[in-house]
Amino acid sequence: MSETLITHIRKFTRLSDDEAPAVLAFFKEIEVRKKENLHKEGQICRYNYFVTEGCLRMFFVDEKGVEKTVQFGLEHWWIADYFSFQRHQPSAFCIQAVERSVLYAIDFQTQEQLLEQFPQMERYFRMVHQTAHAASQMRLKFLYGYSREALYRQFSSSFPEFVQRIPQYLLASYLGITPEYLSELRAKNIS
Repeated sequence: MSETLITHIRKFTRLSDDEAPAVLAFFKEIEVRKKENLHKEGQICRYNYFVTEGCLRMFFVDEKGVEKTVQFGLEHWWIADYFSFQRHQPSAFCIQAVERSVLYAIDFQTQEQLLEQFPQMERYFRMVHQTAHAASQMRLKFLYGYSREALYRQFSSSFPEFVQRIPQYLLASYLGITPEYLSELRAKNIS
């Protein structure tokens, strides 16, 4: 598993073979069960998670008690409530395992020590966050600019394995539609 994280880091910055074990020592490897909560609303988000296997989701519960998925974290993706993580304030989100997952976790203080000891990791995290921010901007464009049918069509053509992998009710939550409407779209074979 450690090679997954090191390979990912090396996509964005230099990390020597001698530095790799020292960098990995800053992380905790953890396994979580399907539907296990890693973080609950109202708590301070203590960890930044890198997914090596499995899938996580971040969601909130609206005023009607409906879960609204705002992000998924698949393999090679980071996920945290960064507002809470950085500012040490209560979170507005929950983080839950969609599947059995294997993760690398790092807390805020440890991440700060990592960045101080290995300055090239600043570049790594900057590049990761820029990529995530760009993906978030595109998601907003699709949510606001497309009909729900066009949104599903675009999403399913761009991420066919993801559409097959994620439970329908979670995918519907992420796309801002009801599970029933998603079933109708699938029945029409829209892709």
